Amino acid sequence: MKIILCSPRGFCAGVERAIEVVERALEKFGAPVYVRHEIVHNRVVVDDLTAKGAVFVDELSDAPSGSHLIFSAHGVAPQVVAEAQDLNLISIDATCPLVTKVHAEARRFARDDYTILLIGHREHVEVEGVVGEAPDRTIVVANVEEARSVEVPNEDRIGVLTQTTLSVDEAHEVMGVLRERFPNLTTPRKEDICYATTNRQGAVKALHGKVDLWVVIGDPTSSNSNRLREIGAASGVPAHLVLGPDELDESWFEGVETVGITSGASTPEISVQAVVDRLRQLGADSVEEYSDAPETIEFTLPLEVR
Repeated sequence: MKIILCSPRGFCAGVERAIEVVERALEKFGAPVYVRHEIVHNRVVVDDLTAKGAVFVDELSDAPSGSHLIFSAHGVAPQVVAEAQDLNLISIDATCPLVTKVHAEARRFARDDYTILLIGHREHVEVEGVVGEAPDRTIVVANVEEARSVEVPNEDRIGVLTQTTLSVDEAHEVMGVLRERFPNLTTPRKEDICYATTNRQGAVKALHGKVDLWVVIGDPTSSNSNRLREIGAASGVPAHLVLGPDELDESWFEGVETVGITSGASTPEISVQAVVDRLRQLGADSVEEYSDAPETIEFTLPLEVR
């Protein structure tokens, strides 16, 4: 059995930045440092940071007055920022700069009196944060069916935004319906789906027909990891999403000659290598790396932790 390892895979620049923000805050201010929700959607990362002294909270009121509070890579609504100030929390923003870009676009559309159509999953924390910029004029469009039925007050003043971690193909399909229905649709100057999401999905597509089974390593709550599994399955072969080697089922690999492996943008490389090691135990005798699009992007850290 042969393993083909996709590259790029794993941490993107935004995730690396968010994790480093927490680690540097712990070094600079000491434990505990509080984090609103999971810093990224990966339990391995969250458990590691918890062991170092990070405390993850769902309610800001769970963080003591005067403590340091980090906003996750997914971004937050302005109301959350205001609540942190009211509670006398010292906020540090670890929002991915590409998500921050979407927030800025939402504010611009709202300022110019546009209805905002936000393509994304309405239950995702990133979408909740963007909607919070202009909740009275933002409509979430989750799929093609909703794109066909959505109604707006003024068809000449519509702006469209996209969650950064969607399936590129599905987002384009939804966008196509919206463009057909609303010819005057205004889009951002640069696409919202992030480079890392696009690159990881592209690498999986490039291996269509070359693998017998996909293993995507990522957390079940990770949007981009789920999209990778869906794209692998769409090629007509089994595709499984696992957090780590303990979730592998030996029966999956019976009769399989080539296994494709990739990982979501919030998945640490240690999880990938642990899966590779387990597959070696199950009979994998070679590992080949497939490289598609090299990534060199880096983001500046927030001033508070530099």
